[in-house]
Amino acid sequence: MSKIITLNPATEEQLKVYKEFTLNEIEKTINDAHETFLVWKSTTFGKRAELMHKAADILDEDIGELASMITTEMGKTLQSAKAEIEKCAWVCRYYADHAERFLEEEIIDTDASKSKICFRPLGVVLAVMPWNYPFWQVFRFAAPALMAGNVGLLKHASNVTGCALKIQEVFKKAGFPEHAFQSLIISSSKVEKIINHNYVQAATLTGSEPAGAAVASESGSNIKKTVLELGGSDPYIVLKDANLDLAVDQCTQSRLLNSGQSCIGAKRFIVVKDIYNQFLEQFIKKMASASVGDPMDNVDLGPMARKDLRDQVHQQVTDSVKKGARLELGGQIPNRPGAYYPPTILTKVAPGMPAYEEEIFGPVASVIKVKDEKEAIRIANDTKFGLGACVFTEDLEKGERIAEYELEAGCCFVNQYVKSDPRLPFGGIKTSGYGRELSYFGIREFTNVKTVYIK
Repeated sequence: MSKIITLNPATEEQLKVYKEFTLNEIEKTINDAHETFLVWKSTTFGKRAELMHKAADILDEDIGELASMITTEMGKTLQSAKAEIEKCAWVCRYYADHAERFLEEEIIDTDASKSKICFRPLGVVLAVMPWNYPFWQVFRFAAPALMAGNVGLLKHASNVTGCALKIQEVFKKAGFPEHAFQSLIISSSKVEKIINHNYVQAATLTGSEPAGAAVASESGSNIKKTVLELGGSDPYIVLKDANLDLAVDQCTQSRLLNSGQSCIGAKRFIVVKDIYNQFLEQFIKKMASASVGDPMDNVDLGPMARKDLRDQVHQQVTDSVKKGARLELGGQIPNRPGAYYPPTILTKVAPGMPAYEEEIFGPVASVIKVKDEKEAIRIANDTKFGLGACVFTEDLEKGERIAEYELEAGCCFVNQYVKSDPRLPFGGIKTSGYGRELSYFGIREFTNVKTVYIK
């Protein structure tokens, strides 16, 4: 019998051993989901909203226990974990309050006696989710999907299996039908079989490019809808008229958030030469002042989620230095238990280096000097990714123009680090994925946009 073992990344201690689902258990889970959908799809928006508000209340009430589970399984600071739970409650309430309006039928004037557009649920939707925001990534899918009348199956990252089961428990305690949201305790090798199942109508994945390509390929061969949110190498442009203190503060927060393990975390810092030296001096000082330690304590950074991920980040730093990058801060694995890695800054970063070409999913900043705004925009877009981007300037009209017309990314911010918000669509372009989560765009992704024509 295959097993999944979870570890505490701060101490390397074993947390729990879980038994993987058998093929029969997987089949039963999918069948139960489908049978539930046949009833759930006809549930009123009022009833769905009532249950979703209860889920939000449970998240608030159990925040200490749930946040501790996040911190223990993947290492983010307890303070950050609590903020994540609060955001999950927000997205539940947001869709509870707005789903009916977002999916309201639209009457269209045609030559018919009556013609309209309706939004109807698809059925069973599979969510393949990552470990870095183990509750938020799931709830930003689950809240709109369930409010639209779909049911959800979750294949979570193995190292946060406890979180997966806690999420299922939240929906059950809130009064949702028992099989409206179920966690599958399986390895990635079983995902293909689930996508192939006749009752599974669509899939969504947040994670790496290879994982996204695999899910998209399998779904495509079965003609099933997908939404993908993949990696990013987000550029942060700092122009000569930027508020430097603000820029340094926002850049540091974004790069160190979640120990650098965020798809929309700042990765490449593109600074015009006029203020480059000032920015770098302040940036080094700010990054160096961040405290690293036990995530249960009041620190800025805990460990990374796993030692193999930490070692991969270190290899990217080492390879970049070998190719000519300059190490300004950090870059050494600390001599202590756990998957810790220090805040790290690289300069003289150029094409051909991992720090320029790849996503570094850890607390590592690549600082690049450019001569002017035009070169900054060119280098910002010189990436296969397109998730988030940011520009710092006191000229808000110019900042808006650059964000709207110049930067090639799905989420472009001015004078504020990139973050998700239930009220705004979230997603990327290029190899950062396709489709959108959140906002009314997100809830419509897994619906049948149906034309009804009556003559």
